Amino acid sequence: MSRAEAAAGVRGYAALFGSELVLTFRRTRTLVLLGILASLPVLIGVVVKLNTGEAHGGDGPAFLAQVTQNGLFLVFTALAVALPVFLPLTVGVVAGDAVAGEAAGGTLRYLLVAPAGRTRLLAAKFTAGLAYCAAATTVVALSALATGLALFPVGEVTLLSGDVIGPGEAVFRVVLVAAVVAASLTGLVAIGLFVSTLTGSGIAAMAATVVLVITVQILDGFPQLNAIQPWLFTHHWLTFGDLLRERMYWDGVLRNLGLQAAYTAVFASAAWARFTTRDVTA
Repeated sequence: MSRAEAAAGVRGYAALFGSELVLTFRRTRTLVLLGILASLPVLIGVVVKLNTGEAHGGDGPAFLAQVTQNGLFLVFTALAVALPVFLPLTVGVVAGDAVAGEAAGGTLRYLLVAPAGRTRLLAAKFTAGLAYCAAATTVVALSALATGLALFPVGEVTLLSGDVIGPGEAVFRVVLVAAVVAASLTGLVAIGLFVSTLTGSGIAAMAATVVLVITVQILDGFPQLNAIQPWLFTHHWLTFGDLLRERMYWDGVLRNLGLQAAYTAVFASAAWARFTTRDVTA
């Protein structure tokens, strides 16, 4: 491939990626999902505020009690609540609809007429899904940060290890944890994209992806299945808590990221194999 052909390929991919971003984030469904994610930290913050007044004596779970001591900790709390359920459900909807939604709407065939090619189109949809993961995580983090600053005092942060860090270091931990949470969803994007190539119904693909997430979460809770649980893509999601210690422990986080990379490689390859050989009639 010549340099000119390579440059043309990059420009074609960039155009497709930009188009996918616009398509993803201008949908009413996507905006509603982001709105729900933004409201979650507000709800948590208000509930914690109302239940830690003088009448309640500040009693409550230790993890939530950290929020009352410093508003920055609401970011970690909100991400811990959103990651097992709310974030994967919204990501599953977006990823599951990526290809199947185009087929259901009758636009997939016209996209494939363009010279971009199926591989480039699939890559653009995958990276748009990753962009949504980053956006959804950022929405939760920023909403939690704003809510925490509005409702609770801000200052030094007491970590889960009992050590105290300053606000600057705490903001760095916020950014680091948010990045790990977003990266934890990459395997799910690949799975959803693969499911999306199997059907011409966007609703069916979204439902199948969401049901899969829920099923895996249930399986991860059975002690009898502890032999396979470390290989489930949801198993290490909450290891980002190890970054909330004075000496950050990376073993669990790296296992999580490695597992996500493996799921991404397997299911992205399966999606490519299916999509490039699929007879598209819609």
